[in-house]
Amino acid sequence: MDKIRIRGGKALIGSIPVGGAKNAALPLMAASLLTEETLALANIPHLADITTLANLLGTLGVDIALDGHAAGGHQGRVLALTARKIASTTAPYDLVRKMRASVLVLGPLLAREGQAKVSLPGGCAIGARPVDLHIKGLEALGAKIELREGYVDAMAPHGLTGAKIVFPFVSVGATENLMMAACLAKGTTVLSNAAREPEVGDLARCLIAMGASIEGVDTDTLTIHGRDRLSGTTHAIVPDRIEMGTYAMAAAATGGDVELLGGRVELIAAAAEALRAAGATLEDTPRGLRVRRTNAPLVGVDVMTEPFPGFPTDLQAQMMALAATAEGASMITETIFENRFMHVPELRRMGANINLHGGSAMVRGVRKLTGAQVMATDLRASVSLVIAGLAAEGETLVNRVYHLDRGYERLEEKLAACGAEIERVKEAA
Repeated sequence: MDKIRIRGGKALIGSIPVGGAKNAALPLMAASLLTEETLALANIPHLADITTLANLLGTLGVDIALDGHAAGGHQGRVLALTARKIASTTAPYDLVRKMRASVLVLGPLLAREGQAKVSLPGGCAIGARPVDLHIKGLEALGAKIELREGYVDAMAPHGLTGAKIVFPFVSVGATENLMMAACLAKGTTVLSNAAREPEVGDLARCLIAMGASIEGVDTDTLTIHGRDRLSGTTHAIVPDRIEMGTYAMAAAATGGDVELLGGRVELIAAAAEALRAAGATLEDTPRGLRVRRTNAPLVGVDVMTEPFPGFPTDLQAQMMALAATAEGASMITETIFENRFMHVPELRRMGANINLHGGSAMVRGVRKLTGAQVMATDLRASVSLVIAGLAAEGETLVNRVYHLDRGYERLEEKLAACGAEIERVKEAA
């Protein structure tokens, strides 16, 4: 199993290309099931999760072609998906278990074929992320759904019908699944308390380009007027705001100066506010976003994770790594997932002073972290350990880095280009 070795203490200086957003690419790929024409997605990231969903779509009958390379990061690679005929409406356990986002095929399959059988999903072990809202929403659209033998078995032989759906809490996945399903439903669907994440807006804009009628994009109320069919289109995926925020925090934590090519500060507004409060400088450039820290030390800041436009839960672990060496104390509160502090024991191994109080972590900054052997527990936790290793004295060895490959493309290469001493180590068989 691969490991990542880091010798810390070097400031990151240079430029890093920001790729397409994984969390936008996955629902966009699922949207290919809504039309028999080709959906071409530009700026597709090369990640394990993308491969997993491509394999799943292939079993459902989608023809897939990859063209181009990710030269420059924010352009290049194009994934063409064509679902002329759905070969199967079953998403099997062996594929879905690897990644939670696989459940996004449920709505499109049901809307187009009138039936779908999708295994209950897997993914990172960061707490319960039930599909209840997906199921209740599809039932409101007229589907008959049973849960049996680990599968969601859905039927709508006469098609779906528009409805008014109020989410009891914000759910990105449920918003995306129901928005896609509603595009082919009869009549009008209104989704209230819908997620406003940029990835949701990106999906909506792609669906509109495919012929869907969607009002209220980027707001918490989406109105979808169903259509008989959708067409193909070409769509460029929005830049990955979590990758952007991760490298911004790495630059700040190491006292560096990094230009994020293709970056857009409005996509990480809440994180940018926290970084500025901690002592980092962020400024737009003609090519993207520049993040730097002067000679002054970082200072502690309080953050609370919230649905967009609040501070992203997917940047909480990275912010904690940054706060570990800031002057003073930081209170980091997690409100989205109940088990997303599994990186804390590993950061403590590196000398971080962190105390947990329920859903909050009190981080008291120390002068320096020290390198250690640590273990990744989930995608974002793994990259927080990389940030800590970059800022630490000595050598850090991050184990179980397969988590990283799910969400960060060419991470070692991008960091090494900015002066980091980082390498992937293949474990001897």
